[in-house]
Amino acid sequence: MNFPAELRYTKDHEWIKLEGNTATIGITDFAQRELGDIVYIEVETVGKSLEAGAVFGTVEAVKTVSDLFLPVSGTITALNPELANSPESVNTDPYGKGWMVKMTVNEPADVQELMDAAAYEAITG
Repeated sequence: MNFPAELRYTKDHEWIKLEGNTATIGITDFAQRELGDIVYIEVETVGKSLEAGAVFGTVEAVKTVSDLFLPVSGTITALNPELANSPESVNTDPYGKGWMVKMTVNEPADVQELMDAAAYEAITG
């Protein structure tokens, strides 16, 4: 499995990439494999300020529906528009075209508190 070193990870299998105080968030390669074929992404929190750990949306796969949890506190600013017509992008390119949301992070230092690639790989074994 692929866990890019430049990203940070959560125990709930989300990844986050921070650029300034803007973060891009998606689910990990491990998560998309566990879910199977993804058919729909629902995010109704654009424009909302949420705390770390809050549910920001759901991902629907053939097998199940799973909540998406925000890695750090901040405001959701955008939903990946490609996911409406191509939710399978999450399966084929979870760290690229399959990103889910962008957000403005309240405290950029909080991102460094999340797991690095080695720690995340250790919990997914």
